[in-house]
Amino acid sequence: MNLLPWVSLFFTILWASTVVAIPSQTTDKRASSPFVSTSGPGFVVNGSSLKYIGTNAYWLPTLNTNADIWNTLSNLSALGIKVVRLWAFNDVSTIPVNGTWFQLIQNGTVTVNNGPNGLQKLDTVIQMAEQHGLYVILSLTNNWYPLPLLNSTVPPVNSTAFDVTPGTNNTLPRNYLSNNYGGMDLYVRQFGLQTHDQFYTNPSVLTSFMNYTTQVVSRYVNSPSVFSYELANDPRCNSTLAASPTCTTETITTWHATVASHIRSIDPNHLISSGVGGYLCTNCPKLYPLAPAPAPPATSPAPGKKKRSQAKPVTKEQILRERSERRRRNREAAKRAGTLVEDGVRVRGRWVSTATKRQQTPTLGSVYDGSYGVDSQDISNIPDIGFSSFQLFPDQQSYGPVDPNVAPWQSIEQNGAQWITTQAQSASAVGKPSILTGFGLVTQSNAPSFVPFNSTVAPFAADNPNASTTYGVTSQQQADTYTSWLNTGIAAGLNGIIQYQWGQSNLTAEPGTTISPPTTTGESPTPSSPGQAPTPQQTTGQSPNDGYSTTGSTTVQQILGNAAQSIAAN
Repeated sequence: MNLLPWVSLFFTILWASTVVAIPSQTTDKRASSPFVSTSGPGFVVNGSSLKYIGTNAYWLPTLNTNADIWNTLSNLSALGIKVVRLWAFNDVSTIPVNGTWFQLIQNGTVTVNNGPNGLQKLDTVIQMAEQHGLYVILSLTNNWYPLPLLNSTVPPVNSTAFDVTPGTNNTLPRNYLSNNYGGMDLYVRQFGLQTHDQFYTNPSVLTSFMNYTTQVVSRYVNSPSVFSYELANDPRCNSTLAASPTCTTETITTWHATVASHIRSIDPNHLISSGVGGYLCTNCPKLYPLAPAPAPPATSPAPGKKKRSQAKPVTKEQILRERSERRRRNREAAKRAGTLVEDGVRVRGRWVSTATKRQQTPTLGSVYDGSYGVDSQDISNIPDIGFSSFQLFPDQQSYGPVDPNVAPWQSIEQNGAQWITTQAQSASAVGKPSILTGFGLVTQSNAPSFVPFNSTVAPFAADNPNASTTYGVTSQQQADTYTSWLNTGIAAGLNGIIQYQWGQSNLTAEPGTTISPPTTTGESPTPSSPGQAPTPQQTTGQSPNDGYSTTGSTTVQQILGNAAQSIAAN
């Protein structure tokens, strides 16, 4: 292994090792505590186990009024939502005129905004969440911050109407998209570096990020409403900026261990999580290998008691076998239904697949081969990481081959269900809880708003010349898929399932902020008679929609509410 990436981390790791270690919050040492902890493969709080349905609302701290934050949290609580995942970072390279920002990263220097339009906004969200009996997952940075026009001239935009980030190639307000809050690539660019993975290995960047982490974590050491500190959203070797040839799964795992140890030295009360997409690498070297399975008991279990099976790690052979069996079942079902398309040849009355299909070598795909530099099992087994996490976004990542024996949306649903059970198995092998931190499927009605995480423009918007075909599933197909995934996750033993993302209406809109005025209600501002003062307009807007928002979808909200009841009773 190339040792160069680790040399730069030597002094940081050496410094971290001198801090008095605080035991990892991954045991039930305080089962009656108001802080969420773990007991084996489950969560415990106030002496009771905790399983939940949650949602993402990365934009919560950017809302324009405290009343909007309060009302949003009230709606979530009323539905049975228990956990809200949001961005605890908001990085800029130039201080904006309007809106919220948490940290200025500029030319290798960092300034944290502790003012009323800074971290005090995050304080408000956490305080109100506690009043509603909700928990929050605080994500500390993002893998994604695309700026496709960074080196080009961006046409001027009316700054009184929008606060647009230069280089994004759109006119959406800053903080509208989840990838417009700064993050790893902003650190890399502002520290004069070139590759994405230098965020993980450059000592100056690492020191700056851990300084920001210290300031956030220190604020909430005694807040029981914090569920966990998530180190990053979807960290991997590459982003808009490319990865260097030296970035491996060990690079990402080492960074997790370093930052998690740093947080643990500050906060003994809260869980620490990863935020990775869940990518596995069955053949990658492990920095934190699983402990050997214990020897089987010498005697058989007592009559009437089941023998407890040892959880096994996921293997390549298992994944390929499960895919083959599912495809066979789908084929048999299609044959019985008379919908099977046989494009091969018949030999003695029996169908034989085409030569092309026979010669195809089955592969696992990028989610299992370490292509992204992520080994979720190894990360989950870091002592200071409290639980396993993963994501599910079929519009942006393939989780398995398309099965021609079923409809395309059913293939997506089935691949997603297998991904969920695989992740549950991986977490069980580690012996920790597992959470799906974000799942979503774009519908045809939401397609015009869909912006991929590594993009800044909507490819299927009406004004996009490439939007020539219908994209997305129907609302009913989305509902069926969400129901399947939720039921699969509950049955597989997931401890938390978090939908992406919540949609909120009737928010206060102000020019130049994330919630900018799309519509107006109320009386005209024009006086109805000479000398009469105009009646102020009440301007409202909706929460950001990157193609996944639930705004206007009572069906999805009902599905989440039903799942919340089901997982609590499981």
